[in-house]
Amino acid sequence: MRIGLFYGSSTCYTEMAAEKIQRTIANIVGKNIVDLFNVKHEPLLTINNYTTVILGIPTWDFGKIQEDWDENWNELNDINFNGKNIALYGLGDQEGYAEWFLDAMGYLHDHIQAQGGTFVGYWPNKGYTFEASKALTRNKQFFVGLALDDDNQFELTDERINNWCQLICKELGLV
Repeated sequence: MRIGLFYGSSTCYTEMAAEKIQRTIANIVGKNIVDLFNVKHEPLLTINNYTTVILGIPTWDFGKIQEDWDENWNELNDINFNGKNIALYGLGDQEGYAEWFLDAMGYLHDHIQAQGGTFVGYWPNKGYTFEASKALTRNKQFFVGLALDDDNQFELTDERINNWCQLICKELGLV
């Protein structure tokens, strides 16, 4: 099994998280099975080549989608998500933009869910302080993917990535 990991990154934090996720999954399963793609340089249609996909998206300012994702957003409509396992991770600033924490990840989740994608890797919202997020599940106890805040909780990123990768590998039956 190969996993396609697609990310958009303006300040390199989402890219660095992608590289950490790739290494962590390789350590868990004993080999590198994750292919990295920056959506600035790779068409989103490449997602069609994978049955398991990880998507990384940061939220900018007041709940905005990162520019590389935004420029390619309409390509999502041409991808067949039926039968695909999707895991999401997002980056945001829970203190500076507490009313819009990880909203872009929520937008991405909702768009793909409407197209038949199956999600793994929902993440508990404990340990975060924010006012609102479109990335919460209906019961508001989980984010729709891994929540990272490298602005305010950088020291927790590696542990969160490790725990989340363990979770998705288990949910995907890789361990």
